[in-house]
Amino acid sequence: MDASQEIAKLSRTQSRLIEASVDIRQNRPTNIDYLHTVQCQCGLPYRNPGDEIREWTRKQGFASMRIEAGSAIDPRTGDFVKLGLPFGAKPRLVLIHLASEAIRTGSPVVDVEDSMTAFARSIGLDTGGAQLRELKDQLSKLAAATVRFGMVDGNRAVQINTQLVTAFDLWYPDDPLQRTLWPSSVRLGTEFFDSLQNHAVPLDHRAVGAIAHSSMALDIYAWLAQRLHRVPAGKSQLVPWVCLHEQFGQGYARIRDFRRAFTDTLRQVRVIYPNAQIDESEQGLHLWTSRPPIPPRTTVVIPAAKRDSTPAQKNVDNSVG
Repeated sequence: MDASQEIAKLSRTQSRLIEASVDIRQNRPTNIDYLHTVQCQCGLPYRNPGDEIREWTRKQGFASMRIEAGSAIDPRTGDFVKLGLPFGAKPRLVLIHLASEAIRTGSPVVDVEDSMTAFARSIGLDTGGAQLRELKDQLSKLAAATVRFGMVDGNRAVQINTQLVTAFDLWYPDDPLQRTLWPSSVRLGTEFFDSLQNHAVPLDHRAVGAIAHSSMALDIYAWLAQRLHRVPAGKSQLVPWVCLHEQFGQGYARIRDFRRAFTDTLRQVRVIYPNAQIDESEQGLHLWTSRPPIPPRTTVVIPAAKRDSTPAQKNVDNSVG
C-alpha cells in the first residue's frame, strides 16, 4: 500500500495533522497567527457551563483571567439580551483571529464579516453551515463579555479590566435558520489592544488549522508556544500532573482520567510542534528549552519617514510569551 492509500485510510483529523506536520518540517511559516500571552495560559470553558453561570476564572502560574458574561442589544426589539459565556474551540479560534488581524493591520478595528469567513476557510471549517454560525455566536459572546487580566511580577501585581471588544455592529440575517446575533465589525478594547502589542505570542497558522477541532489541543499548543522557549537552557522544568490538571483538566474529576486524555492530545500537538522538547514521567511533564513555533524575527530598522505608515509589526516581538 503506497503513502496516498495509507493517508486515505486515516481520519480527516489525522490527515490534517500529518499534512500540517510535513509542511511545518519542510517549509518556513508564511502565515503567522497571534494570541495574548495570558490567553495562552488561561483558557475558556471547554463545554457550555450553563446559562446560569455568568463568571469564569482561570489561573496558571503568575497569570489569571476572569471573564464575565455580558448582554447585547437586539436590533429588532431594542432590548438587551443576556449572552452566555463563550466556550469550546470556536471562541479560541475567534480570539486568535482578532489578535492576528489587530497585529497585522495595526488597528483595533477588525472587519470580521469578511475576514472571519476567510479565516474559517483557511483552517478548513465549513463556511456555509453550522460551524460558521457557531463562530458568529461565540464571537458575539466574546464581544459582550468583560475580561480581567492579572499578572504578578515579583511583589507587584498588574491588572487590566477591559472588554475585549468595546464596540460592535450587530445585525440579524434574514434567514430564520441563521438567527444568531453576530458582529459584522468590532473594535478591540483600548487596554486589550495596547497590551496585545507587547504581549502577543506568535503561532503557526498551519498548526492552528490542524488542531482547530480541539479546545484542549489549542490550549496546550498555545501554552507550549509561550512557555518552552523561556525554559533555561540545560535544565528541565517539571510541571506536576496536579498542576496540569488544574490548568487543562476541566471535566475530569480523576487525575488519571485527565492524564490519559491529556497525553493523547499532547501527542497530536507534538506532531505539529516538532521542536517541542518534552519528557513525560509519573511526576508530570519535564519541559526543556525549545525553539518557539515561530522563530524570533531579525530586527528591522524602519526609516523615520515610513514609521507612521507601518504600525502593524513594530511593537511585536516574536519571542514574547
